[in-house]
Amino acid sequence: MKLKLFLAGALLYLSCGSGGMQRISVDEYIDKMKAGWIGQMVGVGWGGPTEFQWQGEIIPADRVPRWSPEMVNQYGQDDIYVEMTFLRTLELYGFDVDIRQAGIDFANSRYMLWHANKAGRDNLRSGIAPPFSGHPQFNAHADDIDYQIEADYSGLIAPGLPQAAVDLGEIFGRLMNYGDGLYGGQFVAGMYAAAFFESDPEKIVRAGLQCIPSRSLYYQTITDVLTWYKENPNDWKHTWSLIEAKYQDNPDNRRFSCSGPADKFNIDAKINGAYIVMGLLYGKGDPDSTIVISMRCGQDSDCNPSNAAGVLFTTLGFSRLPIRYISALDTMPKFSFTDYSFGSLMRVCEQLARQAVVRYGGKIEQDSDGKEWFVIPKKPVKPSPLEQCWSPAPVSGEVKFTAEEMAKIHFRARRETDFIRVWQVSGPFTKSGMDATALFDVAFAPETGAGSWKTLPEGTFNPAEIDLAKLFGTTHCAVYLRTFIISPDERDAVLELGSDDGIKVWLNGQLVHAVNVQRGHTAGEDKIPVHLKKGKNQVLLKVTQGVGGWAVSAVLADSNGNVMSDLAFQL
Repeated sequence: MKLKLFLAGALLYLSCGSGGMQRISVDEYIDKMKAGWIGQMVGVGWGGPTEFQWQGEIIPADRVPRWSPEMVNQYGQDDIYVEMTFLRTLELYGFDVDIRQAGIDFANSRYMLWHANKAGRDNLRSGIAPPFSGHPQFNAHADDIDYQIEADYSGLIAPGLPQAAVDLGEIFGRLMNYGDGLYGGQFVAGMYAAAFFESDPEKIVRAGLQCIPSRSLYYQTITDVLTWYKENPNDWKHTWSLIEAKYQDNPDNRRFSCSGPADKFNIDAKINGAYIVMGLLYGKGDPDSTIVISMRCGQDSDCNPSNAAGVLFTTLGFSRLPIRYISALDTMPKFSFTDYSFGSLMRVCEQLARQAVVRYGGKIEQDSDGKEWFVIPKKPVKPSPLEQCWSPAPVSGEVKFTAEEMAKIHFRARRETDFIRVWQVSGPFTKSGMDATALFDVAFAPETGAGSWKTLPEGTFNPAEIDLAKLFGTTHCAVYLRTFIISPDERDAVLELGSDDGIKVWLNGQLVHAVNVQRGHTAGEDKIPVHLKKGKNQVLLKVTQGVGGWAVSAVLADSNGNVMSDLAFQL
């Protein structure tokens, strides 16, 4: 409940401060939160061209991209929009959301994923419920960087509330990570929570450390960076070499590295977290230096400066950002795979922050001028329990989703044997002066029952993602695929399709699906209800190609997502 206060703001600030409270006006909170999102967008946009191009080496200064103001508009960047899935879950269900509901929502996301995110979502789609979807027994990427990349949201809605940041990690971070992989996200979130009230980078880093177990290897990694920074405050490259020796080259500190302890590629949360801290410490509060140093450390050199810039920009606030970062900001587009524009994202974060402040013992007050303030108690944070991926706790409890929960998951993790693997192809077809979008509605010979066909030999392609670019290697064209389904009876079914780019589908000569898009391949992205007759049914696909990747896949399932194992396929 809002309390109208009639004391002078300065006097009230002093009384609250002496009582272990901290205050921030709602207007200032919004200004800082807004800047945090801009920091993420600037960091990932600037570092994007360098991502994993330098592994185990410093990016040369002359290879750092030049900043351009348009780079801020990162609405199609997965390092930004994935975390908005978690915001949407919180918007719908609040802070009391059950982790299994969070898992269902993540399982139903439609974007492409990699590493811990992909493994976690595949687990969810195959019926492994959280937190087991992120457990090392089921997830070989549990120490990877993924939740660290996307934990920014949890600190940005938790001003001065590190416990909220930790608790949100226990819900959303465990969908895909465990141990240090989880702690990386909680550490980043804790830094954001502190950045609303603290501007000193070193103090912010130490505040983040309070959010994770002090005996974890992640804690040790960040503590080492702080120590080496004290010893070498003006030589970030020397500190980088110390990080490299201990956390890149020493296999004892890469015991759950997904690519193996000797690989130059290192997507482990710990070393990339060290590079976030490098930018914050050695950047000394300067936005350009913070971003560039974090980027030049290499490895995940767009995500790391994104986290670093997000934290630093939060300390500054949107109203104090250098104009070069916001002059070309376009607030109208929606972030990919979400309903959020920049403006609606700000409103949702404010709404959730209000809930967080009250939930964690604070209050929202209004002064005599009608200005609202968050009044937030200073409380010690309780980190998650200590765990490490190379010696995980035994799995116990309800590992699987219930049948009712699985019915809410619209996608399934598929085995290679689930996909249709009996195909003939015809084409590719082109038409002078026409791109893929225009070719979508051109009826080439296979649509009229003509054309020549050749069989794709089984074993020569991956049915989960038939690589048409590898087979045909051309641009702005279309190819047709066909197969014949033998059904023992008349029945309804669901044809699950993935395509890069557009796709048309005919069943027994009737057009049942058409989507003219430019997109990457995601298995099962399109789900088309179809009706099979008893006996032989012809499926004809047309897949268009613009440029870049070109692929297709198909599965036949029932309405509950179960693959129909009694069907046969022939040519």
